[in-house]
Amino acid sequence: MDQNQSFPGDSGGHLMVSISGIRGVVGESLTPPAIEGFARAFGFWAAEEAALRGRPATIVIGRDSRPTGAMVCAAASAGLMAAGCEVIDIGLAPTPTIMLRVETLGAAGALAITASHNPAQWNALKLIGPRGMFLLPREASDVLHRHRVGGRFAPWNGVGGYRCDSGAIEDHIERILALDRVDVEGVKAAAPKVVLDCGRGAGGVLSPELLARLGCEVVGLDLEPDGHFTRNPEPIPENLDGLCRKVREVGADIGLAHDADVDRLAIVTDEGVAVGEECTLALAVRHVLELGGEGPVVTNLSTSSMAEQIARDHGVGTERTPVGEIHVAEALRASRGSIGGEGNGGVILSELHYTRDAPLAAALVLSLMARTGEKISALVDSLPRRPMVKRAFPLGGAPPVDLADRLAHVLPGAKVDTVDGVRLTTDEAWVHVRASNTEPILRVIGEAGAQVEELVRKAARAAGATLIANRE
Repeated sequence: MDQNQSFPGDSGGHLMVSISGIRGVVGESLTPPAIEGFARAFGFWAAEEAALRGRPATIVIGRDSRPTGAMVCAAASAGLMAAGCEVIDIGLAPTPTIMLRVETLGAAGALAITASHNPAQWNALKLIGPRGMFLLPREASDVLHRHRVGGRFAPWNGVGGYRCDSGAIEDHIERILALDRVDVEGVKAAAPKVVLDCGRGAGGVLSPELLARLGCEVVGLDLEPDGHFTRNPEPIPENLDGLCRKVREVGADIGLAHDADVDRLAIVTDEGVAVGEECTLALAVRHVLELGGEGPVVTNLSTSSMAEQIARDHGVGTERTPVGEIHVAEALRASRGSIGGEGNGGVILSELHYTRDAPLAAALVLSLMARTGEKISALVDSLPRRPMVKRAFPLGGAPPVDLADRLAHVLPGAKVDTVDGVRLTTDEAWVHVRASNTEPILRVIGEAGAQVEELVRKAARAAGATLIANRE
C-alpha cells in the first residue's frame, strides 16, 4: 500500500488512500459517511489488536487548525465509537503531540485529522498504531480491507465512550525540555530573538510556549490557529517571503516555520534567507552526533546527502529507506540509532519518540546555536551542501514498469536502487524518480553540481512523456 489508490467519494470526487493516510477535498470526496466508514474500519482493527495485547480499545484523536477539522473529527469519532472504541479527544494539536499521547496513555492507536501541507480545502485521516507510530503497510492494508468489506457495527451496549483530554500539549513541551540534547540553560543564556511563523496552523498552540520556556524572545507571525492560511502551508522557501522580511525587519537571530500539522521545520537565517528544509535535518544530526549520538543516521532515498556526509565525518553510518515517515521511523527503531528524519524538515529523535517533530527540531537547532555560539547563517554555510533540485509533474497513471531501464542512460555508471521508484547514485550525483504517496504527481529530485537542473530534466523526460504534461 505504498502507492496512492483512488476511491470514489460520495459526491463524485476521489479519495487518495495510501500509507500516508486517507486524503480528499472536504465536501467532494471526504464526506461524513466516508470519514465515518474509514474511522470505523480503523477502530475495529485497533480494538482487535488491543485485545490481543490485553489492552483497552482507547483511541486518541486530535486535529490541526483547518476550519473543517471539527466536522471531520466528529465524524471520525462517531466511526470509532461505532466500532466499540473509547475516544480520547485532545483537540487542536500538532500531529507529533497526538502520536506522543498514544505512548503516554498506552492507547490502542490514534487518528490525526490533518492534510499536513495540502491546501485548506483538503483534509485527511492519518492512522496511528499502538506504538505511537504510523501504520506499517501491512497494517494499513488490513484496515483498507476491513473498509472494503464494511457493514460492521458494535451492538448498542458495545458502543464506545468519548472524553476530552487537555494535558497533551503540556506533556509534549515538558518532554522536549527534559531531553539531554536540549540545552535549556544554554538557550536561555543566549536569549535568541526568534521569528516564529506557524502559518495559522496547529503550531500556534505549542511552539510559542516552548520557545518562551527556552528563554527566546518570540516575534510571532500568524500564530493564530484558525486554519485561515495566509500562505501555502508547505514551508518551502517560495512560501516564506513574509518570514524572511520579518526576520530582517526585527533583526532576529533566526526564523522558524511550520507546516499545518507541525511535523516539519524550515529555517530562515539571521540574514533573512530561507535555506530550504534539507538543512534542518543536517543541523540536527550535527548537534546530536557532536554530543555522542549513535548511528546509523536513518533517512529516506530523496533526502540530501548532507546528513550522510556529516555522519561519515563522525564515523557513523547512514541507512536509507523508502520515502514515508514510517519507513524511516521503523528502520531507526530497529537499528537503535539516535537520530533520523527526512529532507522535508522532519526530524526524529529516538530519545523522545519515533515521529517527525518540528518543535523538537527547533529546540535542537537552537541548542546547537547556543552550544557553538555561532549564528545560524554560519552554521548553514558550514554544511556540506550541493545544488539540489526538486520537481513535481502531473502523474496520469502508474509509472512504467520499465522505469529503471528508461533511466539507465541518465547517469551512466550509477548504482541503481529500485526499492522506491528508481534512484541512481554516483559519487558526484544522484537522482530519484518516484510517485508521491500523498498527491497524484511524479517527483523527480536530484543533487549534483552545476548540472543538476539538466540531470533532473533528463530524468523527467526519460520517465515518459505520457506522465509529464509538458511541464518542467
